[in-house]
Amino acid sequence: MSWLVTGGAGYIGSHVVRAFASRGIDVVVVDDLSSGRRSFLPEGTAFVQGTILDGSQLEMTFERFDVQGVVHLAGFKYAGVSVQRPLHTYRQNVTGTITLLAAMEARGVDRMVFSSSAAVYGTPDVDLVTEDTPKRPQSPYGESKLVGEWLIADQAVATGLRHTSLRYFNVVGSGTPQVFDVSPHNLFPLVFDALLDGRTPRINGNDYPTPDGTNVRDYLHVADLAEAHVVAAERLDSGKPIEPVYNLGSGTGVSVAEIMRAVADVTGIEFTPGIAPRRAGDPARIVASGDLAARDLEWRMRHSLAEMVESAWEARRAASAE
Repeated sequence: MSWLVTGGAGYIGSHVVRAFASRGIDVVVVDDLSSGRRSFLPEGTAFVQGTILDGSQLEMTFERFDVQGVVHLAGFKYAGVSVQRPLHTYRQNVTGTITLLAAMEARGVDRMVFSSSAAVYGTPDVDLVTEDTPKRPQSPYGESKLVGEWLIADQAVATGLRHTSLRYFNVVGSGTPQVFDVSPHNLFPLVFDALLDGRTPRINGNDYPTPDGTNVRDYLHVADLAEAHVVAAERLDSGKPIEPVYNLGSGTGVSVAEIMRAVADVTGIEFTPGIAPRRAGDPARIVASGDLAARDLEWRMRHSLAEMVESAWEARRAASAE
């Protein structure tokens, strides 16, 4: 028997695949390679190129690889772009999840770990976000993730699906030099690309009500995140009690200015970030508690900020050298 990882050739997904392999659990990946890369997968990984919008292919994959559960990571993940492409976002994230759940029901696959997002909270008015913090998503992306959680919960009532959803914030770092963050919108790739091109990285706003005036966020190492997904899957396999939702948060957060200082220290490239205007709707601080996940999913921050930057920089330079 095996677990299927949708979007498993992506930056996060390929780390989840490696985490499963490290625990001796068979995995099959379904990915359309729209943002993932086949080269990110360990050699020998069972792979099916396809989309979660193709229910027939999903059902055949479940049968062929004797799939017992799904880690659902596939989707359109760009919150800012989703405002300009709402229909595309909903088709990928909502229609895709419906199609996946229908295929699971048809083939008796009864376990799911859903990769949700802290975007479901929007701009919270609390210092520390918990799973009970009101959900007020402010983009089609955040809305689609919340709808995904609803769909999964409703399907659980209807069919007995065992599930959990993991909400998290900014994922950084690398667990292997072969995999790096390819997003054109995330902070680390933007900063590294600027430095490699001889440009000065920029900070969007330095007048927020935070200790150094820049945004504060959770930054989580991708390998730590991947481990939590696999522990959740193992918990579902064992039949142990599991919460419907967990936040994977640091509990403290890191500011953008602190990130910039760490990048300068790690890369040895001295720079003073430029200051750009604030981005509309960008909250001053979003930090989540990971206490519930620590209790059930072995969640903890195993990597320091310097280690996050070092691993990400190593992987990015390795990619540049290819």
